[in-house]
Amino acid sequence: MFSLAGKTALVTGGASGIGLAISKLFAAKGAEVHILEINGTLAQEEARQIRNNGGKAEAHQTDITKQDEVRSVVNSIAVQSPIDILVNNAGIAHVGNAETTQEEDFDRLMLVNVKGAYNCIHTVLPWMRGRQQGVILNMCSVVASVGIPDRFAYSTTKGAILAMTLSVARDYVKQGIRCNCISPGRVHTPFVDGFLAKNYPGKEEEMFAKLAATQPIGRMAEPHEVATLALYLCSDEGSFVTGSDYAFDGGFIKIANG
Repeated sequence: MFSLAGKTALVTGGASGIGLAISKLFAAKGAEVHILEINGTLAQEEARQIRNNGGKAEAHQTDITKQDEVRSVVNSIAVQSPIDILVNNAGIAHVGNAETTQEEDFDRLMLVNVKGAYNCIHTVLPWMRGRQQGVILNMCSVVASVGIPDRFAYSTTKGAILAMTLSVARDYVKQGIRCNCISPGRVHTPFVDGFLAKNYPGKEEEMFAKLAATQPIGRMAEPHEVATLALYLCSDEGSFVTGSDYAFDGGFIKIANG
């Protein structure tokens, strides 16, 4: 079950954190994985590691905020291998409320998190529509559904991703294209470690424990756990699922805030 053999998958931000876990698992399940990543050196290294482990992976240094650049990369892939899967994973975070968030920060998050996802969807859809099949998976967040302190801009962008997911699912269901999103709670990624080191030097372990405890299950998720849900939603076993948002939060929304 859950084989992706013969499928081509694009993963934005696919060289670190959740994106890397998805890239590795999809390749292990037989997909030809294309990592679209702003950090070209990192993408090349992770793609090489996947190939060394017997998988198929290519790296593409890509700024997803630039539609012409995205179109060039997507088209170069599509003419070689039909695109079956797009995972919109790339994104950035910000700490601040509506007063402390500066205009340049708000614009930057909207550009990367919202326009970046739009650019990829906009460019991939014609190829999928031409084949009357395809899967789009967007990485959302629990902040699209519940209020989190000091995440004004980030929450705004993830709310947009949720609405974008529902819109695409509705518009393209008759064309054989499915679109879903995953809303993780806190996941232990390099971003979390970097955030704690920057904002709580010397208290990283203490703050990590506090953040983990906010989820009723008592810990943060690991990236590979999110990847397993992504695999289901992008595989043929998930063929009946579209227009859905999956909370992956250790009970945070329904138990802690229900």
